[in-house]
Amino acid sequence: MAKNEMASLAVAAAETSSEELLEAFRGMVRIRAFETIVSREYAAGRIPGFVHVSLGQEATAVGACLRLDRDDMITSNHRGHGHCLAKGLDPLGMFAELYGRAEGTVGGRGGSMHIADPELGILGANGIVAAGLPIAAGAGLAAQQLGDGRVVVSFFGDGAVSQGLFHEAVNLASLWSLPVVFFCENNGYAEFTAAEDGHPATLEQRAAGYRVPYLGVDGGDVAAVIATMEIATGHARVGGPVIVEAQTVRWHGHYEGDQQKYREPGHLRAGLDVDCLEITRRQLTELGVEPSAIEEIEVGEQRAVAEAAERAHALADPAPETVGDYVIVPRRTQVSEEVEPTGEPMKYLAAIRLAIRDELSADPSAVFAGIDVAAGGGVFAVSRGLAESFPDRVLDTPISESAILGVGIGGAMAGLNPLVEIMYLDFIGVAFDQILNQAAKLHFMTAGRAQMGLTIRTQFGAGRSAGSQHSQSLEALLAHIPGLTVVMPSTSADAYGLLRSAMQDPNPVVFIENRMLYGRRSPAPAPGALVPIGVARIARPGTQVTVVSYSRVVLECLEVAERLAEEGISVEVVDLRTVSPWDRDAVLDSVRRTSRLVIVHEAVIDFGVGAEIAATVAKDGFWFLDAPIERVGARFQPAPYAPVLEQEWLPGHDDIAAAIRRTVSI
Repeated sequence: MAKNEMASLAVAAAETSSEELLEAFRGMVRIRAFETIVSREYAAGRIPGFVHVSLGQEATAVGACLRLDRDDMITSNHRGHGHCLAKGLDPLGMFAELYGRAEGTVGGRGGSMHIADPELGILGANGIVAAGLPIAAGAGLAAQQLGDGRVVVSFFGDGAVSQGLFHEAVNLASLWSLPVVFFCENNGYAEFTAAEDGHPATLEQRAAGYRVPYLGVDGGDVAAVIATMEIATGHARVGGPVIVEAQTVRWHGHYEGDQQKYREPGHLRAGLDVDCLEITRRQLTELGVEPSAIEEIEVGEQRAVAEAAERAHALADPAPETVGDYVIVPRRTQVSEEVEPTGEPMKYLAAIRLAIRDELSADPSAVFAGIDVAAGGGVFAVSRGLAESFPDRVLDTPISESAILGVGIGGAMAGLNPLVEIMYLDFIGVAFDQILNQAAKLHFMTAGRAQMGLTIRTQFGAGRSAGSQHSQSLEALLAHIPGLTVVMPSTSADAYGLLRSAMQDPNPVVFIENRMLYGRRSPAPAPGALVPIGVARIARPGTQVTVVSYSRVVLECLEVAERLAEEGISVEVVDLRTVSPWDRDAVLDSVRRTSRLVIVHEAVIDFGVGAEIAATVAKDGFWFLDAPIERVGARFQPAPYAPVLEQEWLPGHDDIAAAIRRTVSI
């Protein structure tokens, strides 16, 4: 649909009944009353944390949401109270959340910037600028895949247009024709910076670059916003994304307490002179609505909101013992006994491909998306052939890591079982926020309301002169983030069983493969076998020393153990398989038997997974130890390129053997 056609339709649809306009007025008054009380309570010190109110912007929230269905979805930003109220959230629960009460909308886990209720389609407000945009694209993919007619409205401010997240999300939504309305509330300021000082191009010009229809609207006129959104959502449901830009005003500063020294007094006064409630009041009067009816709505809403605030303040705080709730979803009952692999040797990459194929076959809601995973079969050919079998569910993405992860996060929240691939582990830095602040935290911050069962596949591995930006072992970085599960299998059977377990797990799982294993063969998994997450295996039993490792280096440790057996040294090799949560009991039990511990990993030694294991054993297994704990890993430096330097940097057989000999000699 051309922009001019959409604009004409919007004008034609501008008629709003007095009943609907009264409903809109009621919603605007509710937001105005809520935000006024929030501002006052924050100034009085009764609301902790940060608060950003939307006073002056009530018409945009109400106009955007009034005709949405309950199942339609929204994503919001740090100034999200109005959006949540307009989508149907109860002021009582929202006030309780701002006060930090147990009966808050998200149990006091989120606060002002993180209110959500996925049951109402509210996928969450967000404290990271533009972070909700790729999540909206993921939710849009879910609506498209499930064919349920839902639309997503993603609210953002004009400042978010400067973020790469905006461009990645809009680009992907346009490419895939996702049912998303990107709704910009342009209040003239990105925090302290005037809009004209932050953008060399208008949002309308940017929309044209992505071939996305653009609609501009006066954000103070709720009837105009309603009509515009009717056209925008109608197009999005069948024709792909739309960008709506509402020109509005921000009466208060960026945050409560902001003195607004960056605003000219004249501009500030002009903003206060524009009141969307007064505009709507005049429109209602022109439609013949009696002033007494208007006043009755206003007084009634103000009273109801004030009573909600008073009740919320009197509610109880969360019980201290619940502090750790919602970090991890309790895992489904795992298999009590693993099925031993008995098949013919299978390549590691073939086992991963088989796991993806089997899970896509078993679960119609499963999708697999990433760079070149479909047509090209992946840069290492791991997914070759899958797109032919599942053409609508194995999806090539642009080179947009934030959008890829947003597809996983939003898709999971909206009903999909997403598997997404980041080509190299090194590249997570490009989109780390989506892992660190979104995937890992949203289940917790929403008190369990946001479903976050997604799997992130990636690979790493040094040894082929890939250099400093393609050889990093960053698992310790990920394992340090509460809410994430990190899996690193070493064998074909474990790769198959753990990947299927990951895709069936209700938590965000980062599944890390070592590319140096792709061509290695080991016994094939039993058909349909699952490997429990968080459970280590004894790869080789022994009596004199425990060697703990994971991923490729497990195989190196096994080779060293075989060699040392000829010297009369009995080595027990423990393969963690899951790095976080790691199997403390298995390691401690092994050390109890052997009285010695060596930890080996490909990553640099300093601040690594080995340090965590060593600290735990030194505390909880101190009386088992007959020798100091040894750690073996790479030097604390970037990976070098030259083969001779790379081999010097990496831990090798001689390093592992020397550490074992040292500890058994004491």
